[in-house]
Amino acid sequence: MTMGMGHGGGRGAAGWGLMRSMRRDEDVTRYKLPKGLFGRIMTFARPYRRLLLSFLLLITADAVLGAANPLILRAIIDQGILKHRTGLIEVLALVVAGLAVLDAVLSLFQRYVSARIGEGLIFDLRARLFGHVQQMPIAFFARTQTGALVTRLNNDVLGAQQAFTDTMSSVVGNFIGVTVTLTAMFILSWQITLVALLLLPVFVVPARWVGRRLASLTRESYGLNAVMNTTMTERFNVAGALLVKLFGNPDDERAVFEQRAARVRDIGITQAMYTRVFMAALLLTASLATAIVYGWGGVLAVHGSLGVGTVVALTAYLGRLYAPLTALSNVQVDVMTALVSFDRVFEVLDLPSMIAEKPDAVTVPRGPATIEFEHVQFRYPRAEEVSLASLESVAILEQAPSNQVLFDVSFRAEPGQLIALVGPSGAGKTTISNLVPRLYDVNEGAIRIDGIDVRDATLASLHAAIGVVTQDSHLFHESIRSNLRYAKPDATDDDLLGALDAAQILPLVQSLPDGLDTLVGDRGYRLSGGEKQRIAIARLLLKAPDIVVLDEATAHLDSESEVAVQMALATALSGRTSLVIAHRLSTVRQADMILVLAEGRIVERGTHAELLEAEGLYAELYHTQFAQQDVDASAAMSAPDESAASGAT
Repeated sequence: MTMGMGHGGGRGAAGWGLMRSMRRDEDVTRYKLPKGLFGRIMTFARPYRRLLLSFLLLITADAVLGAANPLILRAIIDQGILKHRTGLIEVLALVVAGLAVLDAVLSLFQRYVSARIGEGLIFDLRARLFGHVQQMPIAFFARTQTGALVTRLNNDVLGAQQAFTDTMSSVVGNFIGVTVTLTAMFILSWQITLVALLLLPVFVVPARWVGRRLASLTRESYGLNAVMNTTMTERFNVAGALLVKLFGNPDDERAVFEQRAARVRDIGITQAMYTRVFMAALLLTASLATAIVYGWGGVLAVHGSLGVGTVVALTAYLGRLYAPLTALSNVQVDVMTALVSFDRVFEVLDLPSMIAEKPDAVTVPRGPATIEFEHVQFRYPRAEEVSLASLESVAILEQAPSNQVLFDVSFRAEPGQLIALVGPSGAGKTTISNLVPRLYDVNEGAIRIDGIDVRDATLASLHAAIGVVTQDSHLFHESIRSNLRYAKPDATDDDLLGALDAAQILPLVQSLPDGLDTLVGDRGYRLSGGEKQRIAIARLLLKAPDIVVLDEATAHLDSESEVAVQMALATALSGRTSLVIAHRLSTVRQADMILVLAEGRIVERGTHAELLEAEGLYAELYHTQFAQQDVDASAAMSAPDESAASGAT
C-alpha cells in the first residue's frame, strides 16, 4: 500500500484504474435487468463461496493495513524524532517494514485468490456457453452473426468475471479504505479534512465530463473496429478474396477501409489527450490538497495546535482519498456494467434448444435401417423461437410468421433401398433431407428410424446411424488426417487410407508432399470441388453409417470429377438405406423409388421407367433437366477436371 502522496506509482495505478471506471458508458444504468438476476449470479458463484469469502477478508485486511501506515509515520515523527527517542524510531521502523512484508504477502494471496475465482468463472461460463451453443439447432446458426456470438464467449464472459474480481475488489476495497481514511482524518483534524473534501468537485466535475467523452469515443471505436474486423474476415477468406478480385474495386475497398482506420487513429489521439487531462486533473487536485494541508497544517504546527507528524499523516491519507472516493461515486455504472455482462451471458444460456433429447430417450439400433415419413407437416421456426435480436444485430427480431414448407409427406424406405428426391427448386427436397438427422423437428406427423420416432431417440445414436454429404461439404482448416478423424477419432492410418481408397482419392493424397498431414486450407479451398467431395465421402465411409443422406453431392462438379465422385458414392451407398436429392440422371436411374416434389407435396412416386410412362411432372423434368445429360454422357466423361482454386494438386 502507498504511504502517502509522495508515492506517485501507487497514485498513478489508482488513477488509471479510476479512469477505466469513469470511461464506462453511463447508458448502462438505464438497462432493465431481469428479476432474480443477482440471486442467479450468486447461485452460479456458489462453488467459489469459500474463495470469495477469503477474497473479501484479504481485501479488508489490505485496506486496514494500508490505513495504518500514516499513523505509524505520525508516531515516528511526533513521538520518536521530535522527542529524540531512537529506540522507538527503530521499533516503529521495523513495524513499518513488517507491515510492508505482510502487505506484500497479502497482495500475493489476494492476486492468487482473485485469479482462481476469475479464471474459474471464465472457464465455467465459456464451457457452459460453448456446450449450449453447440446444442442449438441449425436455424439458430442460420440467423446469428458469428461475430456477435464470439463476443458473448469472450467480452461478455470477461465482463461477468470482472464482477467477482475487479468490480467487487474495487467497491469493497474503496469503501473500506475511504471509511477508514476519513475516520482517521477527522480524528486527526476535522477542519482540514472538510477543506480537503471541498476540493473533490474540482476533480469530479472534469472527470465526469472526460469520462462521458471517453465512453462515447470508446463506443464509436468499438463499432468501427467491429466493422473493420468484419470487412477483413469477409475479404480475407478465399471466397471473399476471389469475389473482390473478380467484381470489386480494390482501390475503393482500400479507401473505405483507410477512412475507418483513420477515424480510429483520430479517436486514439483524442482519447490519449482526454486521458492526460483526466490524470492532470487528479494530480492537480491532489497537489492543491497537499498544498492546503502543508500550508494550513504547517501554520497550526508552528503555533503548536497540530503536531508535525499529524500534518505528514494527513498528507499521506490524501493519497488514499480522492481516487477511491471518486470511484465510489461511479459505483453504479461499474456494478451495472458487470451485471449487464452476466445478463447477456444468461440470455444465451436461457435460449432453449428446439432439438432437445428426452430424459428417457432410446438408442437407435445399428444395422440395416428403415426410414418412414408419416404425414409430416413442417414450417421453419420463427426468429423469436431460435434467435436473439442482439445476436442478429437488429433492434427487433423479424415478426413475420414462416410459411409451411411440407404438407402431408409420407413415404417408406426399406433397408438398403435408394430413394431419390427430385423436383423444382424450393419444392422441399433439402428440408426432407434435414429432417432425417433431426436438424429440425417436424410440426406434425412423425419420422421413424427402425420404428423409433427420431424425437424419442438419443441424439448420439441418431447421428451415429446417419451420414450426410452436402453439395458443399465443409472441411476445417486442418490436415486431411484431422478432417477424416472428425468422423472416427480412433481411426488408424490404415483405416484412413482404406476410406480414401474407397473414395477414389488415395492416389492424389499419396502424391502430396505431406500426405495425410496436408493442410486443406480454409473450408478446403486448397482442393478442387471434386477432391473436397471425395474427402467428405471418405469421412462418411469412416463413420460407416446405416443411413446415407446426399444433398446434391455432385451438383456443382465438372463431368470428370462427377464420375470419380459417383464411383465413390457407389461404395458409400452399397448396402445402406439412402436418401438422395438427385441432380444427375445416373442417380435417378439407379433409384429404387423416385419421389417427385412440388410446393412441399409428393406429387408422384415410382421408378424411372414408371414415371416416364406416366408423363407427369417427372417426365417434364426429365426432358428439361436430365435428357441432355443422357445425350452428352459420353462426351462429358472426357471433360477436363477444373479446380475451384489453386490447390494441393
